[in-house]
Amino acid sequence: MDDIDKAILRAIQSHLPIAQRPFLELGRELNLSEDEVIARIARLKEKGIIRRIGGNFNSARLGFASTLCAAKVPEGKLAAFIAAVNAHPGVTHNYRRAHAYNVWFTFIAETMQEIEAHLAELANQTGVADICSLPSLRMFKIKVDFPV
Repeated sequence: MDDIDKAILRAIQSHLPIAQRPFLELGRELNLSEDEVIARIARLKEKGIIRRIGGNFNSARLGFASTLCAAKVPEGKLAAFIAAVNAHPGVTHNYRRAHAYNVWFTFIAETMQEIEAHLAELANQTGVADICSLPSLRMFKIKVDFPV
């Protein structure tokens, strides 16, 4: 990675321009062509430095419900359970943990009732009954920008 790659990474972490051609705008800010910005981002993605580019939305302000979920999944059911969790479009994160509750994921839907129905369906589908829903009582959000 050179200084230009680092400047691109700093810029796209939290300040990707909202525009019809965001990479053209970013290129103007960094004195690069749109094609060069796109090519560099593609290369950084191929190298695994960039995992994804996408928006982060405040789901509560959009009228959605969300919860953190934890599940006790027997070793023999892990792969099937993880695949079933990942198949739900409302799942935003899914992590395996070294803990009795070894799979943690976040779930967003229009209502808590919808989330509860999906969790019950997930339990029936996978045979994993111990799935806890832990909705937040108070939101603490930190901004994470990496000093590149």
